[in-house]
Amino acid sequence: MSITLSEAESRRVVAQHGVPVSPFVTGTNTDDVVAAVAADPQVTYPVVAKLCGRAIAHKTERGLVRLRIADESTLRAACDDLLAAARPDDGDVEVLVSTMLDGNRELIVGLNDDPQFGLTIMLGVGGILAEAIRDVAFRLVPISAIDAEEMIDDLATQRLLEEFRGEPALDRQALIDALVGLAAVGEQEAGIRSADLNPLILVDGKPVAVDALLEVDEAVAR
Repeated sequence: MSITLSEAESRRVVAQHGVPVSPFVTGTNTDDVVAAVAADPQVTYPVVAKLCGRAIAHKTERGLVRLRIADESTLRAACDDLLAAARPDDGDVEVLVSTMLDGNRELIVGLNDDPQFGLTIMLGVGGILAEAIRDVAFRLVPISAIDAEEMIDDLATQRLLEEFRGEPALDRQALIDALVGLAAVGEQEAGIRSADLNPLILVDGKPVAVDALLEVDEAVAR
């Protein structure tokens, strides 16, 4: 049996291994959330707010995401709405508020415990192009920096990684570090079944995860 950690829990785990995530805070009630945002200079408006918990995997489908929140009063209203939308079967929930990041290019990275090969790491082109072009690369965990660089080279759509629509080229070293860090999550954290960082937005050429979900063995999660 396995359990999916909440987005907040997942973000904290991957960040500990050097995977860049967008600045965020959490709280279980509106006042705590607003106070946490005000106290953290890295979380700046506009922000995105999400209801998260271990039983909430598909936030967008349930309307549990609020985008481009511009000020404190709008944030308060969003938190009230999100907390009111929680269902009894959601269990413990909290509101996650993160700096809203924009970028024209998105990547997907993840881990998967394959029954035949063991733990693998994946890098792919994300966003609206993901299903259309299916441009992905895989390696067995653990990986080295050289393995991570080869994964980037394996992607067919290299043009997306160069200067694009006025944005700088991909910071390859930053992506290499993120891939090695995610592989370390699978190697060093007990009971990892899968990881999904989708999307990884390129902001000024640097990859930043704006969502994260880890699936772990139930015994470990408890």
